[in-house]
Amino acid sequence: MPPKRATPVQGKQATLAFHGSSNKVTKPGKPSNDKSKLDHIKRETALSSPHFQDEEKLTERDNAQTQNIPQLTPEEKEASQVSDAQIKKYWRTKEEARLAQRVHQEGLTIHEKVLREFDTTGNFGPCIGISRQKRWKRAQRLGLKPPIEVLAVLIKEGRDNARVQRAHVDELMASRFADD
Repeated sequence: MPPKRATPVQGKQATLAFHGSSNKVTKPGKPSNDKSKLDHIKRETALSSPHFQDEEKLTERDNAQTQNIPQLTPEEKEASQVSDAQIKKYWRTKEEARLAQRVHQEGLTIHEKVLREFDTTGNFGPCIGISRQKRWKRAQRLGLKPPIEVLAVLIKEGRDNARVQRAHVDELMASRFADD
């Protein structure tokens, strides 16, 4: 026979209560979109910080953040200085290093040839599912020294041009292009 259980004594066992003011469950509220309140809070925090900032500097910084002005990296600044003559010289050097001529590239521009050559160079990682510019930046971050001429072509062709940012191999494989 199983042992008998002791019956609890009334009043000694705590009960759960889901009502009353001490057990009130609250949800976090929405942040206020009132611009004047936000400006007031920013000014107060700036004035109370040990590193006092001028109100003009705060306004300039806030305006720059709201306008979403893209800041160029040092590599992008350097690439924007690369001329078309330098890109042609880079491509001539690549062609001279080959033993045979390239086939089926007669109708392509030099920019497209440079980008396709970058796509097929496995030293910089896979090219499917990533934009060319992100691939270039990843290779740069990893110290693989991708050619600055490739970034120059990407900048000249346009950042927002999805066709230029997508690798030709990506189109051939009909893969889903990851934009982010």
